[in-house]
Amino acid sequence: MTDVRVLIADDQRLLRASFALLIGATPGLEVVGEAGDGLQAVEQATALLPDVVLMDIRMPELDGIEATRRICEEPATAGVKVLILTTFDLDAYVFSALRSGASGFLLKDTPPGDLLSAIRVVAGGEALLAPSVTRRLIGEFARQPQPRQRSPRSLNGITAREREVLKLIGQGLSNTEIAEHLIVSMATVKTHIGQLLAKLHARDRAQLVIAAYESDLVTVG
Repeated sequence: MTDVRVLIADDQRLLRASFALLIGATPGLEVVGEAGDGLQAVEQATALLPDVVLMDIRMPELDGIEATRRICEEPATAGVKVLILTTFDLDAYVFSALRSGASGFLLKDTPPGDLLSAIRVVAGGEALLAPSVTRRLIGEFARQPQPRQRSPRSLNGITAREREVLKLIGQGLSNTEIAEHLIVSMATVKTHIGQLLAKLHARDRAQLVIAAYESDLVTVG
């Protein structure tokens, strides 16, 4: 099996070195580069095409949110996953980072084992959003200023059952909970989620939560 290739982007050299040491010593993971600011992160992601970028939010030259947006929107790096590192549990910028295409977020004081697991989860194409984290994301969405004349996001081409699944995802239910709620198999739930990801051009579950709110399938409160 090919190693998961990781790029570390953080403006604190000591922290970068610590992450590099931890990741580099772990079988199945490989550090392919380091970046000290957002611009370097974008440049190195483009040049190295890592599987995962460990991205700090607050960095000089270009912050982690804008760096994430550029990496996720650029066709050449569209397959690169971004895992946000933040100092605070409810960092005001986390929601913006997820909307920019990040696949999840972790606290910088996350236990080493959890960090390594998170990298593998994100590299495997899953969003690092447990139901409890999804609900925090929902809470953050509720605090975002919304335009008065905002038009709901279109769900053209989405079937009635897919709408049900999207609504449950937006409410923070896990795949297991969705399967139990709809009385279907886990395989069926995963198929519906795969269809939603494709039809909504969403990178992962985090983007589906946002889509559920922007389409008014789920409303705040």
